[in-house]
Amino acid sequence: MNIDRILQCVQPGRTVHGIAAALLPFEDNGRIAVEAFQQNLLATHRAGLTNAVNMDTGYVNYLSPEERNRVLVWTRDALGQGTPFIAGAYIEGESGEVVTLYRKEMNRIAEVGATPIIFQSERLHGYSTQEKAAVYREICKGFSAVLAFELSPVFAPNGEILNEDMFRALMDIPELKGVKHSSLDRLTELGRLELKDKHRPEFRIYTGNDLGIDMIEYGSDYLLGLATFAPEKFAERDRLWRDGDVRYYALSDALQHLGNIAFRPPVPAYKHSAAVFLHLCGRIPSPRTHPQNPQRPAWEPEILKDCAVRLGRVPLPTGEGGQRPGEGYHK
Repeated sequence: MNIDRILQCVQPGRTVHGIAAALLPFEDNGRIAVEAFQQNLLATHRAGLTNAVNMDTGYVNYLSPEERNRVLVWTRDALGQGTPFIAGAYIEGESGEVVTLYRKEMNRIAEVGATPIIFQSERLHGYSTQEKAAVYREICKGFSAVLAFELSPVFAPNGEILNEDMFRALMDIPELKGVKHSSLDRLTELGRLELKDKHRPEFRIYTGNDLGIDMIEYGSDYLLGLATFAPEKFAERDRLWRDGDVRYYALSDALQHLGNIAFRPPVPAYKHSAAVFLHLCGRIPSPRTHPQNPQRPAWEPEILKDCAVRLGRVPLPTGEGGQRPGEGYHK
């Protein structure tokens, strides 16, 4: 794909569907901060984004099935009946037949009125394209709407970037409405967009590229852990792109600066960055994470405070001047 073809893919004025993967916050005593979790879900919904729970950002790989179910209940209680949300169907570490395990998780999600998103499983990594496609067809059969993951192993060992034949096979499953694509590679994602435009235009590609959030300019929607840091700012950015407002670029740059810092190696430690950032902004009671999650260094609050100032999430330090992103573009 050459540069001219890439530039032809830009879609100004496009309405973007944004989904934020919710962080599961903790109290200082190590208990889950349920009230803060629910308040952040409400803030995300009010901003205009869809919530996604039991995701990587919500420590799904560390939660028991009972804990994942409690998250579903807390989410439905917070959002009320009828408000859509997404929830991860995760089966790693559980014994049993793959299709049965997935459908059990997905039925549980559907029972609370949410849309399941299928986490990949290491148990399918050795399958042929035909075998894997058959499993996905059985998993999805009968559900009104399902999403799926395509996750780089840099995020988790159960992740796998699919070959083109397998990706096309996913698009042939009618219940499957879209894929969260997290290769962190622009050209791979552009190829996915080109394929869906030819094969199934209504299919949605949700970028999971926290290092390339401007993929919305080329036709991707998004499902991002980064969006949970500042959902209101993501919603504002999306409106600016839709409206053709040049302030989009400054705000997008500030959000990308935050993403570049928060999603630096080791990538799974971004959840500690999220906890630190949300604590700095007064959104959660503690910067603690799940005890099994990789940690950032002690100086993390200092580097993230600069990001928060740029986004207007905390005040400018006393005596310091300067502009926040977009302030110079008002007309």
